Amino acid sequence: MLEQLNTTETKSENDSKKTSIYSLQLQQLKDWLSENGEKPFRAEQIYDWLYKKRISTFEEMSNLSKSLRDKLSNHFELTTLKTVIKQTSSDGTIKFLFELFDGYSIETVLMRHDYGNSVCVTTQVGCRIGCTFCASTLGGLKRHLEAGEIVAQVVTVQQALDETDERVSSVVIMGIGEPFDNYDNMLSFLKIINYDTGLNIGARHITVSTSGIVPKIYQFADENMQINFAISLHAPNTELRSRLMPINKAYKLDDLMKAVRYYIDKTGRRISFEYGLFGGVNDSVEHAEELAVLLKGLKCHVNLIPVNYVPERDYVRTPKDKIFAFEKALKKHGINVTIRREHGHDIDAACGQLRAKERKEETR
Repeated sequence: MLEQLNTTETKSENDSKKTSIYSLQLQQLKDWLSENGEKPFRAEQIYDWLYKKRISTFEEMSNLSKSLRDKLSNHFELTTLKTVIKQTSSDGTIKFLFELFDGYSIETVLMRHDYGNSVCVTTQVGCRIGCTFCASTLGGLKRHLEAGEIVAQVVTVQQALDETDERVSSVVIMGIGEPFDNYDNMLSFLKIINYDTGLNIGARHITVSTSGIVPKIYQFADENMQINFAISLHAPNTELRSRLMPINKAYKLDDLMKAVRYYIDKTGRRISFEYGLFGGVNDSVEHAEELAVLLKGLKCHVNLIPVNYVPERDYVRTPKDKIFAFEKALKKHGINVTIRREHGHDIDAACGQLRAKERKEETR
């Protein structure tokens, strides 16, 4: 099945549900207005209500005619997410467990940095990639999120920040799910949050991460967007990577690295490699030396991630001295490397962990 990840779609459980208005790109909204006898310029006004004023009902769009508001209400859903749990860490990180219209749940995380507020969004209910260290994949994939359900995560977090006059300054697509397995909705989400008439999140303040669906990497390179791009690598050789990440059996490491080189050559942009450190598994100096050889000559950056403990998984965190030794070995070879700052250590920080803990029926 993994070989077909780039084309396989999982059907929504409620195809009769109205489309989320947050799913419409600006031009799509203009086209819909024209097709329904309305002026296309109303799209900018609607976007202003959705993303600047962040209203919660169509009736609040007071500069639109009653007939247009009725049309919008009849055709579209103004997606709202029910907050089931809101965990706040001592470092300011906030993890939300949101319930969707069909009762499924997703996680969204607000992380506070010196440079601003970052939101980590989810793209699927569950995940089928099957990484052996990740809580997100427990129970497999339930369904894809539509673009509007991804957008609504950012809008909902921004509404929470409105109370303190703060704003979302960056977005990372690293939550539950494999973004490239839900490619079209992910791409639409990127365009919607990037519009200056919308949430106006700059492309260089958006990062998308993939576990390595090779055909989609080529496709994403050809989009030629200024979005930051990251690969979940986690191993310096194909044998170890296959043990940690079953997707490597479908898309071998050599093929992944060819796609990476294509992306860098096509876009001229640096790529990031996420490397989770698992105690006694992939964290030796020898592994670091092997990783340096793999990445030699690439325009790249390595983000070392001390893993969060997940009860359902057997991996343990690498000791600090070994983390620093790994970092030092990479730097010795001229590899640009940082150690990711830990967020939410006193809450259910690992991706998918809160959902697994609170929604056991979804993650069996």
